[in-house]
Amino acid sequence: MEKSCTLLVHFDKGTPAMANEIKEALEGNDIDSKIEALKKAIMLLLNGETIPQLFITIIRYVLPSDDHTIQKLLLLYLEIIDKTDSRGKVLPEMILICQNLRNNLQHPNEYIRGVTLRFLCRLNETEIIEPLIPSILTNLEHRHPFVRRNAVLAVMSVYKLPQGEQLLDSAPEIIEKFLTSEQDNSSKRNAFLMLFNCAQERAINYLFTNIERMTDWGEQLQMVVLELIRKVCRANKAEKGKYIKIIISLLNAPSTAVIYECAGTLVSLSSAPTAIRAAANTYCQLLLSQSDNNVKLIVLDRLNELKASHREIMVELVMDVLRALSSPNLDIRRKTIDIALELITPRNIDEVVMLLKKEVVKTQSGEHEKNGEYRQMLVQAIHTCAIKFPEVASTVVHLLMDFLSDTNVASAMDVVVFVREIIETNPKLRVSIITRLLDTFYQIRAARVCSCALWIIGEYCLSLSEVESGISTIKNCLGDLPFYTASEEGEAPESAKSSQVSSTTVSSRRPAILADGTYATQSAALETAMSPPTLVQGSLSSIGNLRSLILSGDFFLGAVVACTLTKLVLRLEEVQPSKVEVNRTFTQALLIMVSMLQLGESSFLPHPIDNDSRDRIVLCIRLLSNTGDEVRKIWLQSCRQSFVKMLAEKQRHETEEIKARAQISHAQPDDLIDFYHLKSRKGMSQLELEDEVQDDLKRATGEFTKEGDDANKLNRILQLTGFSDPVYAEAYVTVHHYDIVLDVTVINRTKETLQNLCLELATMGDLKLVERPQNYTLAPESSKQIKANIKVSSTETGVIFGNIVYETSSNVLERTVIVLNDIHIDIMDYISPASCTDVAFRAMWAEFEWENKVAVNTIIQDEKEFLNHIMKSTNMKCLTPISALEGECGFLAANLYAKSVFGEDALVNVSIEKQVDNKLSGYIRIRSKTQGIALSLGDKITLKQKGGS
Repeated sequence: MEKSCTLLVHFDKGTPAMANEIKEALEGNDIDSKIEALKKAIMLLLNGETIPQLFITIIRYVLPSDDHTIQKLLLLYLEIIDKTDSRGKVLPEMILICQNLRNNLQHPNEYIRGVTLRFLCRLNETEIIEPLIPSILTNLEHRHPFVRRNAVLAVMSVYKLPQGEQLLDSAPEIIEKFLTSEQDNSSKRNAFLMLFNCAQERAINYLFTNIERMTDWGEQLQMVVLELIRKVCRANKAEKGKYIKIIISLLNAPSTAVIYECAGTLVSLSSAPTAIRAAANTYCQLLLSQSDNNVKLIVLDRLNELKASHREIMVELVMDVLRALSSPNLDIRRKTIDIALELITPRNIDEVVMLLKKEVVKTQSGEHEKNGEYRQMLVQAIHTCAIKFPEVASTVVHLLMDFLSDTNVASAMDVVVFVREIIETNPKLRVSIITRLLDTFYQIRAARVCSCALWIIGEYCLSLSEVESGISTIKNCLGDLPFYTASEEGEAPESAKSSQVSSTTVSSRRPAILADGTYATQSAALETAMSPPTLVQGSLSSIGNLRSLILSGDFFLGAVVACTLTKLVLRLEEVQPSKVEVNRTFTQALLIMVSMLQLGESSFLPHPIDNDSRDRIVLCIRLLSNTGDEVRKIWLQSCRQSFVKMLAEKQRHETEEIKARAQISHAQPDDLIDFYHLKSRKGMSQLELEDEVQDDLKRATGEFTKEGDDANKLNRILQLTGFSDPVYAEAYVTVHHYDIVLDVTVINRTKETLQNLCLELATMGDLKLVERPQNYTLAPESSKQIKANIKVSSTETGVIFGNIVYETSSNVLERTVIVLNDIHIDIMDYISPASCTDVAFRAMWAEFEWENKVAVNTIIQDEKEFLNHIMKSTNMKCLTPISALEGECGFLAANLYAKSVFGEDALVNVSIEKQVDNKLSGYIRIRSKTQGIALSLGDKITLKQKGGS
């Protein structure tokens, strides 16, 4: 049977000590050897060994020692040995130690007295403690506080014994008298704790008698006072008012721990606006005064909880919360911004945005290495503010546009996405945004930001001057044509590479992850900031950003440039009356596109243009060569209409979420409502009145009963045994993050006493039992609540199974086993729904490498031939015929389903790259619920899965 343990020491099982060696060392005269031997004996006892022969040796040779270390170890030894026999009677030899304990309690050294009193707190044997009570009481008057504080704890432990009230019936009176005269804070704390646990009325009387001096009490005593207040108010809610005034007075205590506990107690006991406001102010003060980041995060969690239940009060303190942004820690800043964004209102939006703008400007200093990430958070926060309150957009959009050239690409992308949304939702700002964007476009150094900015230029340059400025800006950023000369094409690749721009963008073809989790190929430069441009042969001395990115192999950006030029030229045709100017611009645009195609198909760059980009540019050339009204409408109107629909859909989703939250019902139509106007206000302070009002409102809106959802609990109860079994068992399963708690109710349905009843559990999967099962004795027709804690270490589905084993009083030798039903722990039990942005989703998806990558090497050189070879070999069915697909990205974006091989759920994605020697290489990605899939490619293709090949 498991026993309670008050001592835990690490033990190295590799070198166990022998009982004979320990006995010899204890019988010797060397103090150090005795100390080591006692330590080894304690280690063995703690790990389940029984050494009964050592007790008499210790009584004879160790007990008389005056060494303080030996005396301390002796008390530890006496604490862990068995002091009773199998029937629960105290062993006769235990009487031998009583005289030694009495001598220790009267020892001239205060340390010996103190550790002995602390040892007595852990004794439960009345026969040993009873002769020592006079000596314990004598120590309450000792001159040293260490002895007095342990004496108080000893009195409390004696009084709490089953027969304690008979042994020491006057203990509360003695401790109350002691408390009035004691000066040491720790001793007073222990005395008040004793009254709190054993004589609560005396503790309350002492509290109200000395309420004026309470602010001068020590931190430890004040913490116990708060615990007393919580206990009393839970039992008697009618008396909350006078205790809340005590808590508010303690908010001025010098200890931050007391202040924090006061705020938490106020929130848990009262809903009065005055009390909540005081608690929130306290949390804000702690947020600024504490330097420990962990403390700040905990306080922010408390403020977040307050925001959920008392938003109207937290709105007043939003600027105080935002002062936490002064911390350099990103987690603190992120949590602070999240809280503040849910507290913005028309009254405080200007102040919040002003502060966020100041923080954005501060990030330009470059003092901290994570300024880019912090700037990204601020940009997203300002974006959210501008969406909720469009009138503030004009004050921030031009400031943020200065960061389009940010070296942190994620931050720059957030800015350009924000600008794209604002220019659509705020038509009055269109002209100023387009003007500013055209002025700063040449500074943008990231390919993704350039692509989005070009889309904005192509869609929102409407007047003649704007269209001409847009075309001129793009031409200046592209530089002189052609992109290379014939002499440069013949140079070695090494010289060509060295002559190109020094940039961190590298051409690559890789699968991009779409928002729905599927793949498409993307030929583009890596999305990192470009280094400053250098000289390139055949170009200007200062290259434009578009030219350097295209020369680095980013033909996806080149396709975007072609599309933007096409839109601008088509719009120029509508707004420019001079046909000569229109034709000149047409010719220049065509020349730029042809030059990009020429560059992509030359050997000047190590990687040729990808088929997708090439097809896109060719489409633009064909369109400019032969325009029609239908095509013109698609290019100039449909793209923008699609964007408007996307914004409208996003707004609709947000509105539906707000409506869904607002429709949650907290009270039933026939619930009782108390009208506080009809109540007597006699003798009630303003705070007590507010608290009564808030309690009535809570009761009326159902908040008091909201937590106890009995219907939900019933859904979580699982039956473990049958109704006809002699022992009935059912479990209530609680899942909290990575902890699973099984609350098992066991009922003895027989007329016999069940002995050594044990609930034995085992797990399958990544579940782990935390504690060993205990044995219980169950009376006839009685029940027992047994709790079992289980840790979850992964997101896989687990199974808990086990049995109940017991012995009956009529047949002790035979053990009965009842097998329990299995408990299945599903992943959905400990996963809660959440939402994230598309950008965050794609970033996390890319980091989560769940797919099987298989390298591909083949002698086939044609991509379509290779794909047809795969489909014939594996009997795959493609959603789109291969012949109808143009280019690499086309047939890769089409999802290939290996229905006949892997089943309906299997998605196979092929990525192929053409090397310099025209050989194909790449990989195949397989996603399927079926495990054990392997795919290798060569002249022969083999597929393996469960159930055969």
